[in-house]
This record gives sequence, structure tokens and C-alpha cells, in this order.
Amino acid sequence: MVDKISVIGAGMVGGTTMQRLAEKELAKTVVVVDIVEGLPQGKALDEMEAAPIEGFDTEIIGTNDYKDIENSDIVIITSGMPRKPGMSRDDLLEKNVKIMKDVTEQVAKYSPNAIIIVVANPLDAMVYTAKKIGGFPDQKIMGQAGCLDSTRFARFIAWEAKCSVKAVQAMTLGGHGDDMVPLTSYSTVRGVPITKIFDKETIDRLVERTRKGGGEIVSLLKTGSAFFATASAVVQMVEAIVKDSHDILPCAVKTQGKYGLDPDLFVGLPAKLGKNGVEEVVELELTEEELNALKASAEHVRQLCNRIEELKLL
Repeated sequence: MVDKISVIGAGMVGGTTMQRLAEKELAKTVVVVDIVEGLPQGKALDEMEAAPIEGFDTEIIGTNDYKDIENSDIVIITSGMPRKPGMSRDDLLEKNVKIMKDVTEQVAKYSPNAIIIVVANPLDAMVYTAKKIGGFPDQKIMGQAGCLDSTRFARFIAWEAKCSVKAVQAMTLGGHGDDMVPLTSYSTVRGVPITKIFDKETIDRLVERTRKGGGEIVSLLKTGSAFFATASAVVQMVEAIVKDSHDILPCAVKTQGKYGLDPDLFVGLPAKLGKNGVEEVVELELTEEELNALKASAEHVRQLCNRIEELKLL
């Protein structure tokens, strides 16, 4: 347990993240901030009233004042416009860069030593934006994407194999978009690679559904985007950091030139997480097809970052 975790944004992702952080007692205090008056206060109070039933003693503070995030150990940035049906994550670039810029300036002012986890889309470009604006150390800034994409992939594999999700391990790398790279060679059911369980047509179908997983939910909800699994994926990262577990999770991190990628990019890669943030970017042995797909996905991220610079959004 750490002293304080702050969540920026009290929407569906932020509110659900607040709930799961509190119920897992990962911090003594969880602060949730939003510009809408009453929204963070109401969600905080509602969840605090569940504490006697759920059995947690974490204190939750809802606020409109960024000063309340001062000296946070971890800050989770969920602020941003959600997708609407027919939109890609890239369509959110200009609006969410402006939001991310404003939020990051406040976070850097009040919690410059915090570990930062970005959730807003387009994810990898938003991590890049937060890094440029906030100047946080490389190991202390990352984005949540791969954990979400991987849990979707695992869910679909379990349905296809007609087995418990507990039997499945899956990993997805690359940018958080339609060119993400589900690693079929590292995705298993009780240790058996799915390439030995399913035929190519089935695997291709599972991969495609994973890549379009967020859009599938947006098209069903019509007025919002995914939040339950998103919040769980964020909290999975937070738990690895708070408990110093050294768990290896797919996160949008500075590539450090691993896998032959641009060292200045933030892209989804396997990262060992602990109390200091990103302890190591783990280099797996990928197939030629997987490596080429990862490089293509990273190139798309680079183009988004270049667009941010060309439009002089920072």
C-alpha cells in the first residue's frame, strides 16, 4: 500500500478505476479529480458508502482542485474524449493532445515525482505528449494498453477453447490500435501455444476480434467506450508497482531501442514493473512475422507523434 494514488478524470474509466483501487486497498488515499463540479465528489461519496460492505478502509477524496493530488505516489490520467461509433482512436488526436497538455502541466506542478500511467487515446501518442510536457523520467511514465488488449485476447481464446480464463495466458504488443500485435507464439492454454490448438483461420479470427475489440464495444454502447476491462487493466499495472512484484506486463513504454525500434517512441512492449516504475523493457524472441508487425505498428505511432509536432500542438 502506498500513501496516495490520484485518478485524473471521473468518467466511466476514472470512476471504475477509483473503485477498484479502493476495494483492493492499494493506497491509503485515492483522489479523483474532474473539472465537472460534483461529479468526482458524488462518485467518491457513493463508493465510500460501499466500504462497510466491501470491507476497505481506503479514503476516497473527490475534488475539482488539482492541489489535492499533491505528492501522489502514482497518478493515472484518464482524461480525454471517448470514441464514438465509426471513430478510430487516431481521430481523437488533436482534441486529446490539448486535454493531455493541460492535465500534465497540473500533474507536473503538484506531483513531479509520481509514477504516471496514461490511459487516454490515441494511447501511445498521449504517453509521448505527457512525457514531452511533464518531463517525467522515462522509467516513471507509461501507458496502459497492452494489458487491456491482452485480456481481450485471453477472453476470446478461452471462449474458443471452451476453457476457464484462468488457463489462458496471452500477450499483445505494439501500438494501441488496429495494427496491434497479438503474440500467438506466446499465447497459451495451460502452457500449450494456441498455434498447436487452433488452425490458422481460427487464430486469424481471434486476432482480428482483439484488434477491433474496443470498436466492438463502442458500436454496442453507442454513447461511450470500454471502461470495466480498461479499469482492471490499469489496476493490474498499479498493483505490480505498489506490491513491487516485478511482474512483466505489456505497457506503452520508452522502447530504449529494443526490438530495433526508434528509441524515442513509446510503444507497447513487455515491461517489468516495480516500485520505481519500469525496471526493464524485456526483449522476447519474436518470430519474423511478429517482429515485422511490431515495427509496422511502431511506425504508425511515430507518424502520430510526427503529426503532433507538425501541428505544433505542444
